[in-house]
Amino acid sequence: MKEEFEKIIQPNYVTPKGTRIGHVHLKVSNLEKALEFYRNLLGFELTTMYGDQAAFLSAGGYHHHIGLNTWHSKDATPAGKSGVGLYHAAIVYPERKDLAVIFNRLLNASYPLSGAADHGVSEALYLNDPDGNGIELYWDKPKHEWPHHSDGSLEMYTRELDLQDLLKELNK
Repeated sequence: MKEEFEKIIQPNYVTPKGTRIGHVHLKVSNLEKALEFYRNLLGFELTTMYGDQAAFLSAGGYHHHIGLNTWHSKDATPAGKSGVGLYHAAIVYPERKDLAVIFNRLLNASYPLSGAADHGVSEALYLNDPDGNGIELYWDKPKHEWPHHSDGSLEMYTRELDLQDLLKELNK
C-alpha cells in the first residue's frame, strides 16, 4: 500500500506556509448548552443559526471558527475518552493577557479545568465542553523564546503552568 501511495504523490511536497486550520465543527447533544459554553462563557460571537439544529460562532467577525450541530447527535451521550476521534480542539489567543482573562472567566464561573501546562512554545489550559469534547485554550510564546535542542529541533515539553503568575497578567 505504501509503495502504491508513493507512486501517485510527490514525496517531497510541503504544505504551503500560509496554510492554516480554518474551523472546527462539533457534533453536540444540546445546542443551547453548547451555546452557553462557547458564546456565553468563552465569548465567541454568534454569526448565524441554521434553525434550531446548528450554530456558527466566530472571533473578530470571521464567518465562523466554530460550528455546532445536532444533526446526528441530538440528546446523545458525551464523547468517550477512549477510542478514535478528536482529542481536542485548540483555540489560540493573541496574547498571554488574553489567556489570563479567559482563565479568570473560567474561575469566576467555577468551570473545571482538566489541566494546565507550559509547553515551552506555548501555555495552555485544558477543559471539556458540555459534551465532553476536549478544548485547549492557549497562547503561543514569541518564536524567539521557543526552546530548542542542540540539533536545532524544537524542545516541546509539558510542565506545570503557574496559574497564579498567569493571573498577574490581569494587572498589567
